[in-house]
Amino acid sequence: MTTQTFSAAGVRWDLGDLFAAHDDPRIQATLADCLARAQAFAQRYRDTIRVPGGPDPEHLLAAVAELEGLEGELKRVIVFADLLYASDTARPECRDLKERVELAATEISNLVLFFDLEWMDLSDEAAARLLDHPILAGYHHYLRQARRWRPHKLSEPEERLLNERDNTGRRAFARIFTELTTSLRFPMDRNGKTDVLTMSEVLALVYHKEREVRRRAYTTLFEVLSKHDLVLTSTYETLVQDHLTMDRLRGFDHPMAERHLENEIDPQAVEQMMAATEAHYGIAHRYFRVKARLLGLPALALFDQYAPVSDALPACPFDRARDMVLEAFDAFSPSFRQIARQFFEGRWIDAEVRQGKRGGAFCASTTPGLHPYILCNYTDNLRDVVTLAHELGHGLHASLARAQTLFNYDTPLTTAETASVFAEFLVFDHLVRTQKDPQVQLALICGKIEDTFGTVFRQNVLTRFEQAIFERRGKGRLTAEAICEAWIEANRPYYGDAVEMTDGYRWGWSYIPHFIHTRFYCYSYVFGELLTLSLYRQYKEEGAPFVSRYIGLLEAGGSDSPASLLRTLGVDFHDPAFWQKGLDEIRGLVERAEELAGELRS
Repeated sequence: MTTQTFSAAGVRWDLGDLFAAHDDPRIQATLADCLARAQAFAQRYRDTIRVPGGPDPEHLLAAVAELEGLEGELKRVIVFADLLYASDTARPECRDLKERVELAATEISNLVLFFDLEWMDLSDEAAARLLDHPILAGYHHYLRQARRWRPHKLSEPEERLLNERDNTGRRAFARIFTELTTSLRFPMDRNGKTDVLTMSEVLALVYHKEREVRRRAYTTLFEVLSKHDLVLTSTYETLVQDHLTMDRLRGFDHPMAERHLENEIDPQAVEQMMAATEAHYGIAHRYFRVKARLLGLPALALFDQYAPVSDALPACPFDRARDMVLEAFDAFSPSFRQIARQFFEGRWIDAEVRQGKRGGAFCASTTPGLHPYILCNYTDNLRDVVTLAHELGHGLHASLARAQTLFNYDTPLTTAETASVFAEFLVFDHLVRTQKDPQVQLALICGKIEDTFGTVFRQNVLTRFEQAIFERRGKGRLTAEAICEAWIEANRPYYGDAVEMTDGYRWGWSYIPHFIHTRFYCYSYVFGELLTLSLYRQYKEEGAPFVSRYIGLLEAGGSDSPASLLRTLGVDFHDPAFWQKGLDEIRGLVERAEELAGELRS
């Protein structure tokens, strides 16, 4: 049977601002040009950076600017291939292009990787002299951050070999995972017939008002996934071992160390944040018991945690979602509305649900000279409105940072979620304000609580799961049983005795892409959500004066460290009180739900 039809049918992005199609001759021409530029760069700058006392500042500036221009052109091709592949992972032409571009990008990157290695080889004294020179001020953060990898670099031949190997190693396994999960079909009996659903569609049913539909959706999801245990387990186990091997070769003392370095955050701050989050799991237990009463259940089962608390929330067509998001953005800043409107009018969004398309949602930034693109799977659920707002928040961030150069454009993951979560709350508050029916208000508040739990508590669980998996793999090979056991153990503190975990949930780890594509990504969601809850409280307290400072933060992109950029807004994430502010906001949401539920019962 075919995929269900939703209101976003036909809402597909137009990638024409990048390239016309998979066979656009400009793709090969661009790759050839990048290769030639990389060869010329190597001839011009090899052995001129790693010189006694360091190069002249003007020479270093010329090299960085030339490298930045080359990487910008190459990224344009890489992003196009990735987006085309995400839009239809089953299409051979898309698969072929992605592989061809990855191979070409590896060859080009290998030609210029000497630059970073030579820069890292400079003495601290020579590097400090250059970093302090005013002519290099625009690249100060980029150059300083590059040198932080100095203890973990390998020789140039080793680095080149690893780049080549990744195409048949970690990238190949990531493709296997993506192509498998997007090709899976989930046969589910409903209303006397069998619907064959995509993963996005079956996951959407966990929000269904009928308990039996939710139960069957969960059962179907995990039954199908468990039938592919060999591939899913082997893929994950291989990538975990690959990560541990690279940690050993590069001298990282902990599996999370590389991620912390990329995120520009110290492990103490991360552990402090995670411990504070775990100490507040009781907030979740409190809410789960409230929700059980609202649903008329003695206790929640896992498939009840996202159930609607009333029939008050109607389906939301895509056009209405667009209007609500734009209205909410406009109330914060007209510039937000103007930027977001371009995503709809320019066809920079792919929201249609279809077979072969990658599940979930993301916003792909390209280069400062080009606009971002958004992928989501819009299933007419009000939660999808918040997802759309989230990805448009990423789009706002990328758009506002376009004044930066490429090397100062992207943020680390720790601050990458700031604008997206902020956008979610703008839309949520707008939805609540415009509703007069207390049943609708309660349903919206409960939905927001559950989204926030998913971003803070659940992502904390996912990070603890990854930690446990890496610890186990350090002692021996991972089996499906061991991974499933670790998954349940990691989830148990979060759900406690307030939610019954079903047996099939053992396979809940198996479809989460972050475990495959970006190890230890998940704690960044916790960071971003708690950070943004704190910032959103500031906005409500300060009003208009906050807006310009916040926009300034987004415009700064990745031009400085998260600690430095956030300091302009009075944030110190080494202060325990910082995390407490965000957690207090979550408690406040639960209290609002309790009060409103009590009023409706009285």
